[in-house]
Amino acid sequence: MTINTITTSPFPDQKPGTSGLRKQVKVFQAPHYLANFIQSIFDSLTSAEKTTLVIGGDGRYYNREAIQVILRIAIANGYKHVYIGQHGLLSTPAVSVIIRKYKLNGGIILSASHNPGGPDGDFGVKYNVSNGGPAPETFTNKVFEHTKTIARYLIVEGDDIPLDDAGEYEIAGTRITVIDSVSDYADLMEHLFDFDKIHSMFNSGLFSMAFDAMHAVTGPYAREILVKRLGATEESIMNGTPLPDFGKGHPDPNLVYAADLVALMNQKLQSPDLGAASDGDGDRNMILGRQFFVTPSDSLAVMAANAHLLPGYRHGVCGIARSMPTSMAADHVARRMGIKCYETPTGWKFFGNLLDAGLINLCGEESFGTGSDHIREKDGLWAVLFWLNLIAEKKQSVANIVHQHWQGFGRNYYSRHDYENIDMTAAQAMLSDIQTLLPTLSGRAWGDNLVMAADNFSYRDPVDGSLSENQGIRILFENESRIIVRMSGTGTQGATLRLYFEQYQPPAGQLDADTQTWLAPLFAIVEELIQVKQRSGRSAPDVIT
Repeated sequence: MTINTITTSPFPDQKPGTSGLRKQVKVFQAPHYLANFIQSIFDSLTSAEKTTLVIGGDGRYYNREAIQVILRIAIANGYKHVYIGQHGLLSTPAVSVIIRKYKLNGGIILSASHNPGGPDGDFGVKYNVSNGGPAPETFTNKVFEHTKTIARYLIVEGDDIPLDDAGEYEIAGTRITVIDSVSDYADLMEHLFDFDKIHSMFNSGLFSMAFDAMHAVTGPYAREILVKRLGATEESIMNGTPLPDFGKGHPDPNLVYAADLVALMNQKLQSPDLGAASDGDGDRNMILGRQFFVTPSDSLAVMAANAHLLPGYRHGVCGIARSMPTSMAADHVARRMGIKCYETPTGWKFFGNLLDAGLINLCGEESFGTGSDHIREKDGLWAVLFWLNLIAEKKQSVANIVHQHWQGFGRNYYSRHDYENIDMTAAQAMLSDIQTLLPTLSGRAWGDNLVMAADNFSYRDPVDGSLSENQGIRILFENESRIIVRMSGTGTQGATLRLYFEQYQPPAGQLDADTQTWLAPLFAIVEELIQVKQRSGRSAPDVIT
């Protein structure tokens, strides 16, 4: 088979963000655009790192076509063995499982995570390295530099590889294996959790759940694990068929975009005992009880405090990591356990070094992501199974488990306000203004909120010594309250300004107040400092979690 060398020229906008390169579908469909980026990835690897590869995605629009292009470029670049998920589907956690299980050089994940899909939606490409985690900044910066000067890419011609049946093919010396998308991942989950105990809980007829796959990649995974292996009813799965446009929905598991699930869980009568949702590529999760929302920050803290109860974590927790905007609830658990809690920038790749070095075995972000050392990605269904196993073990409701946690560790009232798709210039001006104010804030008081420190967060990696600066504005108060202001790096249009608010109450304090009411004084401080509503043109946040 002939290897063709295609002359091309650079695109100026191929800088990967925190989760790879994300653009609108129409951008990726432009001639040479996808091929340029893939060739830049391959050219940034050594020859030893271009032997084995896995490719898969969340099934969004352009997923199948992109796989065929990437496969042809991989063959032309001399890969010996390429694994592809059946139907072109692989969740992001499953890619990490497969890389680690089969000791592959890396993987290409086609997803824009929780961003909308369809012809007018978003698409994304992310490269994961041999530990199963996202490529570090040193590598993605190398890729970006190559995209600026690329002049050619290599590709072979030929018929498309069938993706809908498992099987093996060989093309130009490259072995291609279309694998079952679910089984390797499901087998690992069965090793980590007490499936017999969870199955008995479902079989008792006294427990029910609802899992919203949001017409994204986790539908097949949920059917195999929750229904076939654990005994949940088929009706437990909502929106379980992956669709290229996610059923015209927004596959982001939060209180706004998973509205049907939230409404079901808030019913006064006959709501399920556990509600859960996952996002486009399966790495995020939302956990709900009856009329009760578990913040991702609280979920991480509860997991850390109870991990020793579950089979895969009997050895306990050696360390925890959380992203800087995530609440400090996990810090209180770590302090009680006598272990370290690391504060990292936003982006799962920052957890990889800590996990590989054995400094932590549990980590999480406020943006609905939690995970452990079983892989090097956040893992939505893993989190759901953790909660199922915990409920089966403790024989308590979701709300009771969290309330018991607050009574032991205190409560971190916490909320994130997202102003989505606002004018980029206005968002940058707000960040610039608050940056300018930082030196004046220390010692300033708003009622009981006395500023202890204010800075732009920087992180020195304790493993490799790398420095990441300008990771978000922090205003820290003496009463353990915090305000965080930063821009999201996951959107493809306009800007998303994210504001985070937190205040700690000890176990003897007020633990049952309404979160938005309790944090209102902190909202007023930000509004006074940078006039968010006026300058964003919004009367309220687009999403509150």
